[in-house]
Amino acid sequence: SPVSMSVFREVADFQLSVDSLLENNNDHSRPDIQLQTVRLAEKLKCDTVVSEISTGPGTVNFKINRELLTKTVLQEVIEDGSKYGLKSELFSGLPQKKIVVEFSSPNVAKKFHVGHLRSTIIGNFIANLKEALGHQVTRINYLGDWGMQFGLLGTGFQLFGYEEKLQSNPLQHLFEVYVQVNKEAADDKSVAKSAHEFFQRLELGDTQALALWQKFRDLSIEEYIRIYKRLGVHFDEYSGESFYREKSQEVLKLLDSKGLLQKTIKGTAVVDLSGSGDPSSICTVMRSDGTSLYATRDLAAAIDRMDKYNFDKMIYVTDKGQKKHFQQVFQMLQIMGYDWAERCQHVPFGVVQGMKTRRGDVTFLEDVLNEIRLRMLQNMASAKTTRELENPQETAERVGLAALIIQDFRGFLLSDYQFSWDRVFQSRGDTGVFLQYTHARLHSLEETFGCGYLNDFNTACLQEPQSVSILQHLLRFDEVLYRSAQDLQPRHIVSYLLTLSHLAAMAHKTLHIKNSPPEVAGARLHLFRAVRSVLANGMTLLGITPVCRM
Repeated sequence: SPVSMSVFREVADFQLSVDSLLENNNDHSRPDIQLQTVRLAEKLKCDTVVSEISTGPGTVNFKINRELLTKTVLQEVIEDGSKYGLKSELFSGLPQKKIVVEFSSPNVAKKFHVGHLRSTIIGNFIANLKEALGHQVTRINYLGDWGMQFGLLGTGFQLFGYEEKLQSNPLQHLFEVYVQVNKEAADDKSVAKSAHEFFQRLELGDTQALALWQKFRDLSIEEYIRIYKRLGVHFDEYSGESFYREKSQEVLKLLDSKGLLQKTIKGTAVVDLSGSGDPSSICTVMRSDGTSLYATRDLAAAIDRMDKYNFDKMIYVTDKGQKKHFQQVFQMLQIMGYDWAERCQHVPFGVVQGMKTRRGDVTFLEDVLNEIRLRMLQNMASAKTTRELENPQETAERVGLAALIIQDFRGFLLSDYQFSWDRVFQSRGDTGVFLQYTHARLHSLEETFGCGYLNDFNTACLQEPQSVSILQHLLRFDEVLYRSAQDLQPRHIVSYLLTLSHLAAMAHKTLHIKNSPPEVAGARLHLFRAVRSVLANGMTLLGITPVCRM
């Protein structure tokens, strides 16, 4: 109908801001710029690519030959498949780099809190993006698997542990034991004492104590691998603080030999990064009993990874509360003489408040996944459109995860936000559910009408404004990938995919396939298939598994 068409004012395919060409911007008045703009436009000629040149306020607008636009975009999307947008000249000549990403990194036997969840999905996105751009990526999960907690855990397990519970549900059982032994140790000095002794036995390499510790660690990792798989996340290496016990002693020796270690009255050892005794620049690297701290182990880990992977970039994904910690670690590496410290980067993110599951505050990652699945199943059951699914549990989990990830990735990573399940799963609006729904709907179009027609199509059949806006949007995918590659923020890709889904929804209402002449139907199916392909690419980068039915 002519009414809906008039809503679309054709946007230029490409736009040049004349302001940006002029030298010092401040002394140009508007009329002057407009004059320059018109003059420039008059000098430019159309050719086989550019079919129209016009001016806007301070801009020269270019319209691309419609047939060329249609053919080029659709051909590239279909031919490049999952590589679409990544082959762009924006990325040409990009050297292949070795990149290490450290993310997730929960503590054995302690809570897996929302911060760990954010680290997991953000780190996974960064690793996916770098990998898609052709870099060699190593994904590391750096577990909190050493320290006094294991003294408590060893003692606690001897008091309250059950072997069969440990085998069947290690994460939950170790957490329960840990909570219980902490209570006991607070009331009973002898429990605290034996915990301390157990940890010393670990530090000294006692085989029995180490065997128990190893069992806790191995079973926890096995369980984590299973749960991360549900999230669609994998790691190349499960490292941990335990790896760097001896190596952190070497770091202390090195700091000492460079004259950087200072002993305090309390017997601890510190490094003064300011050189002038500024208390905010003092970093403690050794306890009074000679054992290492978190910072020392991070130094040892960084040095070890450089030896092992010879990385061009190492990215740590943790909450912004650790910003100062990483600044100090990188600074210490510098003063120890490691110039590659500048290749290390901390990607901080904000705090999420108020995420709860049916079992209360988030304690286990599995609770979050179960909560997502349950809520989504309830939503699907009450929705009229839901078809009979072969695997409703799996679909619910994938759609629910998309909802969670989109909710988390919509803003700046550094922003704190108040979590709300209702907002994650609202049926209307810009949500992960909407993206999944769009993908499934486009997939069912292909199923309904088959794919035999897809070899050849007539570009003249895709000249409606709805088609053109989709083609223009598809053309911009590489710019969005480029922006996210520059600042590691997923929000660019999120808003691109949401807009693409809105455009597809509008086109779906007006560009009918049923009852259209074969070549029109074929061309439209081609367009919708291209949308689905790019939607799937973007979702996959974000760590979402697209569903084909819901």
